[in-house]
Amino acid sequence: MTCPNLGESLKPPKTLIESGAIIHHLSKKGKFFLNVSSFTTFLLALYFHECYDNGQIIKKFKGLAQMNHWGEKRYHSMDYDLKTIYGEKVYKITLNGGMTCPNRDGTVGKGGCIFCSSKGSGDFAGNARASISEQIACGKEALQRKRPVHSYIAYFQAFTNTYAPVPYLKKLYREAIRDPEVRILSIATRPDCLGEDVLVLLDKINQIKPVWIELGLQTIHSETASYIRRGYDLTAFEDAVRHLRSLGITVIVHMILYLPGESRKDMLETLDYLNHMDIQGIKLQLLHVLKDTVLASEYRNHPFHIPDMMEYIQFLGVCIARLNPRITIHRLTGDGPSELLIAPLWAGNKRTVLNTLHRYLKEQDIWQGKEYYD
Repeated sequence: MTCPNLGESLKPPKTLIESGAIIHHLSKKGKFFLNVSSFTTFLLALYFHECYDNGQIIKKFKGLAQMNHWGEKRYHSMDYDLKTIYGEKVYKITLNGGMTCPNRDGTVGKGGCIFCSSKGSGDFAGNARASISEQIACGKEALQRKRPVHSYIAYFQAFTNTYAPVPYLKKLYREAIRDPEVRILSIATRPDCLGEDVLVLLDKINQIKPVWIELGLQTIHSETASYIRRGYDLTAFEDAVRHLRSLGITVIVHMILYLPGESRKDMLETLDYLNHMDIQGIKLQLLHVLKDTVLASEYRNHPFHIPDMMEYIQFLGVCIARLNPRITIHRLTGDGPSELLIAPLWAGNKRTVLNTLHRYLKEQDIWQGKEYYD
């Protein structure tokens, strides 16, 4: 690595300590920095195996030169973040607020997205006939049968959870966060269901307890978005992210891998796009074909490619290496309801999938951000 303004050929350091040793070496030879900014830029340039010229890094970072330490995992997991903040594992309780979706009731479309189950992707959510307090109590009881638990995320999962009058939403959200053991309110919704009045409410709740908003982008490609009947364009997503972030609300984005017709290049384009958006979390979801969906009919009549487990794990490795290390990974696979899952059947054993992935990442020396380009 040659640094033109210093006339030195330097071996890239492996650690920031080694970077400091190089700085010391240069200072002894009379190579001084004019200000802290130029010093910091040079230090980073060394650490990321790049070149420094007149206070600028003259090439893009080539990814993390070393693996960050996210506990026992080789990626920036939600579990790691929450343990760091709360000092213990935090468990989700999935809730059902009894809402629907504008892509089902005719406002935007009918029937919903082609992959969405009759329960609005809330197949593990609570019983909508029960109150939110009752659903939380039920969720706690189920979790505490297996282990001691003291911290929870109240997760409104089924359908579109901002698609209702604001007074109704206010009642549900406040009931959820009233429980002292609920640390976070997580809300799955659509970018086109975040009107000004909803944003005002979310802002107020976020000042009491952290609010996460989960947006189902799935893909950036308009042809695929039309095929899956997503019902909104990319501008709506970008506007939603901008408005939420202006309020300091955490944004988590869902991306589906192996949508029909999408190539590896298409999927990586969506990932690269999200790398440079102001989002805090991502869910990488393997496409599931579920019974009684439009996608199931498509699969039966016009079978499309479904990856086997190793193909999926290898591609996840590519995605993880390419993913911005500041983005927290909230999901890397999924385990659709066994009674509904048509394909891929191997996805039904989530523990096996994740154990195999962790072993593969270690064997291949892959970590999040290794191939990330800023």
